[in-house]
Amino acid sequence: MNEILFFGRNKYPELIKNEPEIITKPIQFKFENENENEKQIKQISTGYYGTSLLFENGKAIEYLDISFLTQDQNPSKIQIEENIQKISVGGENEAILTIEGNVFAKGKNINSKNPKEFINISLLIEDINDRIIQDIVCSSDAIYLLTSSQNVYGIGSNSHSQLGFDSETLQKTEKPILMMKNVSKIFSGNSSSCIFLLNSNQELFVCGYNYNSRFGLGVSLKYEDINKLIKIQNIPKGKIIDIQSGYTFSIMMIEDENSKRKLYSCGYYEYNGLGKTVTTHEFTEIKSSLFENDDIIDFDSGNRHTLILTQKGKLIVFGDNEYGQLGTGDINNQLIPIQIEIPKLRFNEDISNYHVCCKNEKSFLYYSPSYFSNLEEDLIKLFERKEFCNISFKTENGEIIEAHKLILKYRLNQNQNQIEKLKEIISNKSIKESNQIFEMIYSNNSNINPKLYFEIKEIINFNEKIEETMKRIYLNENENENEKDFIIERKEKQYKFPKLILIMRSELYRGMFLSVTNDTSNKVTDYSELSNESFQILEYWIYSNQIKDEIEITKEIIDEIEIGIDYFQLNQTNPNLFDLLINKFNNQNQNQNQIQIQNQNQIQVQIQNQIQVQIQNQIQNQNQNEIQIQKKNKPKEKCFIF
Repeated sequence: MNEILFFGRNKYPELIKNEPEIITKPIQFKFENENENEKQIKQISTGYYGTSLLFENGKAIEYLDISFLTQDQNPSKIQIEENIQKISVGGENEAILTIEGNVFAKGKNINSKNPKEFINISLLIEDINDRIIQDIVCSSDAIYLLTSSQNVYGIGSNSHSQLGFDSETLQKTEKPILMMKNVSKIFSGNSSSCIFLLNSNQELFVCGYNYNSRFGLGVSLKYEDINKLIKIQNIPKGKIIDIQSGYTFSIMMIEDENSKRKLYSCGYYEYNGLGKTVTTHEFTEIKSSLFENDDIIDFDSGNRHTLILTQKGKLIVFGDNEYGQLGTGDINNQLIPIQIEIPKLRFNEDISNYHVCCKNEKSFLYYSPSYFSNLEEDLIKLFERKEFCNISFKTENGEIIEAHKLILKYRLNQNQNQIEKLKEIISNKSIKESNQIFEMIYSNNSNINPKLYFEIKEIINFNEKIEETMKRIYLNENENENEKDFIIERKEKQYKFPKLILIMRSELYRGMFLSVTNDTSNKVTDYSELSNESFQILEYWIYSNQIKDEIEITKEIIDEIEIGIDYFQLNQTNPNLFDLLINKFNNQNQNQNQIQIQNQNQIQVQIQNQIQVQIQNQIQNQNQNEIQIQKKNKPKEKCFIF
């Protein structure tokens, strides 16, 4: 189930039919096809002429105003059938990155012969060993590719030296050209002709059109084309999380030594959120009381406006508002951050999984659960800690990597031959590559190294979520009899678990097993005093991160589970078991209320029908009585004899 709020310009293309061009307050976005409303949204990206929505299943829908590509003036809705992990929509281009590390792109600066046709631009990279792409960003007229080898390539327009070459010698390229090596992150903005590149030493480089000092390079380069990558010197202290560049400004998110996220801005005063009346030439902190005692989750910047989402569920905006894209209910610009009203969010207990997207005159707030659940994070920790490992692998240089038979068995589809194949693959890899392979296996995240993904995808089912793998361990009672090597004794019943699962999910049992070195006991008595029903909910959640659909949640169960979470010291991040219970309880009550209302309505209808029948019967009886009376009162006819 998805949730998408939209506001701003409902044109180029039209996203919501029967709504005005200017939507000044957030409203629910719904697909016309009801089945699409049930699919989980992973990402939204929007640009000058199109908006693309990526589903969790790797497919996408694109709403495109194709008049800029053809003479057709009607917007189109296109289904993109690819195994997609990311979409980036630019000004006059679009790129999609597949799980396999391929990039398909279109646009007049990418493929002048047929600008509306997707082509595989990763195959155009000259170095055939550098064609696995890890990340992509689109600017207004160029596309940037970050490869698994940490190299960055650019393709498209170079009219403002945004590819790092003098525009007088290179105006455009339809073949990716190498821009920089040893890059860890790439940032841009689909309204800008520029690129920011961050290396592993947290050094930031930039090139392109420095309109209104949006690079933060100082007053002397206010309107210059930066025709080669240069280092930005005056960067705020901290870790750079994200950078978004609008038409005349840029905003940088920094995480300080206390893990507090702050926003810094530079550029034209009307859109940079600093509340000044002059252009700012260096990155300066955006200060507001709205950020006090709160944490920034996400932000995005469009052509001339910015959206910010906080941990407490505040949606904060500033900048241009010509088409209502700030959601304030009017079209007045805002020089400084202000909070806007939004409808009650369906998943408001899980606000960290909401995201903002704003480009040009469009704005979105949407729900997209984090790729990693706490179950996947626990598995990664289990591998990194190297605790209770019972299988070893040897790398090409003879280093030993230890892992867990139980996890590998089910991640490799319970096939011993697959484990032997994995050993063979590891024997030809470095220690770094081998660790990355195991991280992909334990987390189900193929993005860690797309190049290595190709080598292991035949033995690992990456289409199966970790939760589903763990449920197979839970359900296969007979096969797992030896694997479930620990018993929790309760009054009503004995519960069997693999020690490994308890170590991974409960700090109570992890501490217990780590502290006892020679004890071979495989049983413990549970003194938590939880009801059997509550314990079974905990049991299923420990394996799957889920609650069974048929379970009915009561307030008593919620109270018990809250105690159980603390007693067993369960790892609580995403999703939080307590929050899941509350949400399910509220939905149950809502459904029960709806059923009661429906029953009451049905009863009222039945009563009304009965009254109608009674009235009709009365009318019929009255009519019959009148007929009888008329017959009685009718004078007798006289008879004459001739």
